[in-house]
Amino acid sequence: MAKVRIPTPLRKLTNNEELVEVNAASVSEVFRELQTRFPGIQERLLDESGAVRRFVNVYVNEEDIRFLQNQDTPIQPNDEISIIPAIAGG
Repeated sequence: MAKVRIPTPLRKLTNNEELVEVNAASVSEVFRELQTRFPGIQERLLDESGAVRRFVNVYVNEEDIRFLQNQDTPIQPNDEISIIPAIAGG
């Protein structure tokens, strides 16, 4: 099963789990499984049109999905998916 790293701000939705195992073939399936198991998490990751929110970065094995196949990026059983909220400063 692939592993998803949950950022600290979203762990209240995952019962404080930092690493969640998922059985998914693509990033979009990862999001669906997370939503099924942890209701409310998807609205924090995806906008109303279903696209990854601008301030959320998603990586598969340290590769930004925006430079891969976005939500169609395939997931293998040993992959690690990282969800990282963007940090702004000034």
